[in-house]
Amino acid sequence: MNLPLRHTSYGRSRAALLTLAGVYGTLVTLVFLIDLSPFIAAFFALFTLPALWEAWSNPVSTFELTENQMRWSTPAINDAIPPLLILRARFDTRLDLSVKVTLFLKDNRKLRLPHACTPPHEALEDAFQKLGIKTERHHFSLIG
Repeated sequence: MNLPLRHTSYGRSRAALLTLAGVYGTLVTLVFLIDLSPFIAAFFALFTLPALWEAWSNPVSTFELTENQMRWSTPAINDAIPPLLILRARFDTRLDLSVKVTLFLKDNRKLRLPHACTPPHEALEDAFQKLGIKTERHHFSLIG
């Protein structure tokens, strides 16, 4: 992996759209097939509203890492730090197989990268190692 590392994530994904279509298709089928109450179907559809909004608005998140600067942006957060401030990076694999990245800074602060803008963890770990930043891997911890 060569620097600079650039990554862009979009809120609208094929998997999310297929999941929404499957949920709504199943609810409509149940309404007509087993005479499910439309109110019950609407209640279950309420749980999909955040995913539906994300698919509609398609928020863009970006991440960039160079030798001199690391910056990221999501619709709610824009931030940047120089990589020289990073003491180590911890990669925690969660039970849903997503990876949480926590940066430990030299001034004893912890900084968690937003999941929406985090690049693939293998590329990020490789880029950190090329910059001389220590990395740690932790798999499936339930606490933390």
